[in-house]
Amino acid sequence: MLGLRTVIYKVADLPAAIDWYTRAFGLEPYFNEDYYVGFDIGGYELGLQPDPAPAAGKTANVLAYWGVANVQKTYDFLLSLGAAPLEAPESVGGALIAATVLDPWGNAIGLLFNPDFKQQ
Repeated sequence: MLGLRTVIYKVADLPAAIDWYTRAFGLEPYFNEDYYVGFDIGGYELGLQPDPAPAAGKTANVLAYWGVANVQKTYDFLLSLGAAPLEAPESVGGALIAATVLDPWGNAIGLLFNPDFKQQ
């Protein structure tokens, strides 16, 4: 194993998801095709794949956390874009702060501030 490379979120409406993720992460995709859209998030891939399955059928049994400088601010921003709260920001040990939201397609997005990790 070499480490995490890509996190893929499956979405029912790819054009709407491209718009939402562009606003949420503040970046345009570097790869944009009908079957896959890729964003470069600090050297890691955030991928979107079309999937007609309803969001209600998804679970949060796998959760990727994206590093952020301020969990509360990012959490509030994503909620303002239409994300739903899953877990409010809280300390998860020492200075580590974590939270999770659901995107409009039911995908869980983790947010993490960890002062031991290099912030970009």
